[in-house]
Amino acid sequence: MNSDVFIPARLDSTRLPKKHLKKINGEPLIKLLVKRLEKAKKIRQVIVCTTNQKSDDELTSFLEKENILVFRGSEKDILNRFLEASKYFKTDIIIDVEGDKIFTDIKYVDKIVDELENSNYEFITGSTLEKTFVPSAPIHGFVPAGIKISALEKICKIKKTNDTETGYKEFFTSNTLLKKKFITFNDINLPKNSRFTIDYLEDFEFAKNIFKILGNDFQINDVIDLIEKQPELLKKIEPIIKQWNENYAKKITKLDLNHVW
Repeated sequence: MNSDVFIPARLDSTRLPKKHLKKINGEPLIKLLVKRLEKAKKIRQVIVCTTNQKSDDELTSFLEKENILVFRGSEKDILNRFLEASKYFKTDIIIDVEGDKIFTDIKYVDKIVDELENSNYEFITGSTLEKTFVPSAPIHGFVPAGIKISALEKICKIKKTNDTETGYKEFFTSNTLLKKKFITFNDINLPKNSRFTIDYLEDFEFAKNIFKILGNDFQINDVIDLIEKQPELLKKIEPIIKQWNENYAKKITKLDLNHVW
């Protein structure tokens, strides 16, 4: 089976414009993320899935110069963008790593690919609960989602909206149509007042500090150890956790599906 990483990314972000080209340790975030993901052993290739809008011409030009695979598709419908990219690249399993999830740990990339290849699960991701998807859980900064193309095709066929930009994973987690699994992490103690993504300037400054200390070759336990030793690092992002939750709730896509008879 062809297992590829798809990275949805665009430059026209209202909260932190052009964040994927902002630099940490001298490298744009998108390149830093791609380099981390290329070390996964179960992955065939890493593909940045951006939009067909003019605002993403700059991102596309950068990726092409860096010899990073890129696919351009729907601006608002990420699921359709993924579906079209999967057809183009003949992908069987998508590992979905959002472009601002620069902390993603490749051991979970390989773990999810392995489980999807050897089970009848159609969607796998991390969560703090065994049967419920918790979008605000800090673990999502390290653990990607895995999607079989059969599941993506089902959802794209019956979803009612063409705007899946915010909350698209819930199409896979909020119904009983698909066989899904949530990996829980009872042995991993991430502070509740933490987040590991890049939505706001505070997130970016926090990430810069982490990567400055740990470099680009670290895993989740290295970050946990660092925060235990330097808890003051979290002060930068604590004020924006509530802000993100409120914004997510306002913008989440409509999850209505057509009836399946």
